[in-house]
Amino acid sequence: MELRIFTEPQQGADYTTLLRVARTTEELGFDGFFRSDHYLHMGSVDGLPGPTDAWITLAGLARETSRIRLGTLVAAATFRLPGPLAIQVAQVDQMSGGRVELGLGTGWFAEEHTAYGIPFPDNKFDRLEEQLAVITGLWETALGDTFDFTGKYYELVRSPALPKPVQQPVPVIVGGLGPTRTPRIAAQYASEFNLPFVSPADSAAQFDRVRAALAAQGRPADSMVYSNALVACVGTSEAEIARRAAAIGREVDELRTNGLAGSPAEVVDKIGRYREIGTQRIYLQILDLADLEHLALIANEVATQL
Repeated sequence: MELRIFTEPQQGADYTTLLRVARTTEELGFDGFFRSDHYLHMGSVDGLPGPTDAWITLAGLARETSRIRLGTLVAAATFRLPGPLAIQVAQVDQMSGGRVELGLGTGWFAEEHTAYGIPFPDNKFDRLEEQLAVITGLWETALGDTFDFTGKYYELVRSPALPKPVQQPVPVIVGGLGPTRTPRIAAQYASEFNLPFVSPADSAAQFDRVRAALAAQGRPADSMVYSNALVACVGTSEAEIARRAAAIGREVDELRTNGLAGSPAEVVDKIGRYREIGTQRIYLQILDLADLEHLALIANEVATQL
């Protein structure tokens, strides 16, 4: 079971904070550092000092880390045109020596679009599918050839399809609970299928739908990585667990039900339940980015038991 650290910087984290967490992630042996792609805070926090851009952040981290995988969970398709996004991701992949992964979703938070003058279109799922076709098509185009695409929302004519990423292919992450279209799109474009904040039972049902979609496309079931994202709140005592839950504005019982919360032994046991239904990778959502001791506890008392 691979463990990756997943952050939500829109809740209040500057680049210096993210760099400190990413370096700690690398030093402690976690597999990767991922971040959300939002421009507006959520809930009662003030979000200070303000948002950071996902791909600018990852470009910086690409030069200041050496081993961990870096990516978005997930980039919002509404924020960027697919051609420039393909360029951005390819460049950061070059800057990192081939360590980047692109998680891409529709975009959903209307208020952040309004706050920063970003169009919030209808038919977001249709646009996402075209974006995936364009981005992967640009990367797959042979050097010296050009790429053309005519869709409902995007048109590319004689694109030189440059620059090329180091990785061929760059891993693409798609996820969600849609019962039909989401598995089909994942089977067509993705190398990883991710479910955020979903129980083992619901995960198992959706993973089965993805496997069926893969079979329909002639892909083997094991050509996809199956992953979950879950909030982490681990402590060596009930007082420590409660303190960490309070720091992120959550209740311990709720976190024990819906996340990875409790003692290291409890968390190892719950991760085992995800492993049983086919989960291969877990993104640990860390909401208190000042608590680096939390990461050390998970690395020393949870990761070593998996």
